[in-house]
Amino acid sequence: MTSNPLNPSNGDENPKDPLAEMLQNLMGGKGMGDIDPSELAKAAGLPDDPNLLAQMFSQVQAMMSAPSEGPVNWKLAHDNARRVAASSTDPSVTAAQSREVDEALRLAELWLDQVTDLPATGLIGKAWSRAEWVEETLGTWKRLTEPVANSVANALSTAMTEQMPEEMKSMMGGASSMLQNIGGAIFGMQLGQAIGALSAEVVSSTDIGVPLADLEMALLPGNVAKFGEGLSLPENDIRLFLAVREAAHARLFVQVPWLRGHLLGAIEAYARGIHIDTSRIEELARDLDPSNPEGIQEALSQGVFMPKRTPAQEQALQKLETALALVEGWVDELTAAATEKVLPSAAALRETVRRRRATGGPAEHAFASLVGLELRPRRLREAATLWASLKQERGIEGRDAIWKHPDLLPTAEDLDDPKGFSERRQLAEASDSEVDDALVKLLDGGFDAPEAGTEPGTEGGTKDDDGTKKDDGGQ
Repeated sequence: MTSNPLNPSNGDENPKDPLAEMLQNLMGGKGMGDIDPSELAKAAGLPDDPNLLAQMFSQVQAMMSAPSEGPVNWKLAHDNARRVAASSTDPSVTAAQSREVDEALRLAELWLDQVTDLPATGLIGKAWSRAEWVEETLGTWKRLTEPVANSVANALSTAMTEQMPEEMKSMMGGASSMLQNIGGAIFGMQLGQAIGALSAEVVSSTDIGVPLADLEMALLPGNVAKFGEGLSLPENDIRLFLAVREAAHARLFVQVPWLRGHLLGAIEAYARGIHIDTSRIEELARDLDPSNPEGIQEALSQGVFMPKRTPAQEQALQKLETALALVEGWVDELTAAATEKVLPSAAALRETVRRRRATGGPAEHAFASLVGLELRPRRLREAATLWASLKQERGIEGRDAIWKHPDLLPTAEDLDDPKGFSERRQLAEASDSEVDDALVKLLDGGFDAPEAGTEPGTEGGTKDDDGTKKDDGGQ
């Protein structure tokens, strides 16, 4: 009898469905079979710790049989983020640490009062563990990543379903719902891994330049201590410098109410426009040999699920990066002004933070690879120079007045030429003024009034007896 490549006999009289067998090996009672979990995890961007992987795949087995509320399994993302955050040392915040953070943020607010026209927030400073940071920020992460997450999950499940032969669909039977959940589960696991890893790098609630927790002002004492390792600087100086940065971020986002929505909206718009290369996913679903674990590993390592940017997305990303740079540049400039006379190590810490924000940490790079979005202010130095120039020209009040409306914000061109910002703005404001004057004249009926020295309706000409107009020199 001729062997069917889709139904190998495996030495048994009853042929087995290879896809069902693969899913059973991955999610069922047989465990992982011939697939090496550590190699599969490495290819998929998951942790290589055997115990952590075993827990994750055990959870996936349970999640696969339960319907998800949407294309992405957010519960799995949450649980995995908490697990990764707790995989390294993450002790609860002590009373002494809470007191130190509260005092540092209170002092930071007083220092900032001297260098900005924006009033203090009145927020109570908090000290968070990594797990608490995950809990406080996951809702915003969901908002930022859901558009691209849904695209990835839907593209994967659709491609797998469409490429599956009809006879195999019937053999899958009740497993079809499990198949539909695979894409959401894979993405949820990877997203949770990225967020959990990021919790070990951030030092505050706004460390990546985006207000992940609304109306909060917090530091992570464990990560602040990690940040200071190898700097040979007083621990109190480091805490105070980072507290000033956090308080400056919080003051900006609280006192400029439209800014948080502006930034998050820009990120959401960018994410919604991310193009998922479904042809690559379809090719994987069509050509993948379920009985070949090495082929699965190779396909995953090629980044088949990684979003690709279109030219329009590149333009959107440039606008987003400009907005992020303006926020970071303002915070950088204010922090320097507030600490230069009170912290001997301020200049060294400023340069350290600048380099850290410009390059990003490993977890930030992993997140960027997963969702195709980088949150690094590449033009932080240019933005700081622009804000310093505006302070010199307009003073503190005039500089901070730029935040009154999004239309007033500098552009990428202004970052290229900070000195020419005021001149370009004057030209734009003059043009707007002309339009406003014309609009007022129109609304007041000014365009209907005759010019001096002319009769109504003639506009410098005369009328015949029948009312038709002719030029003064007409025949």
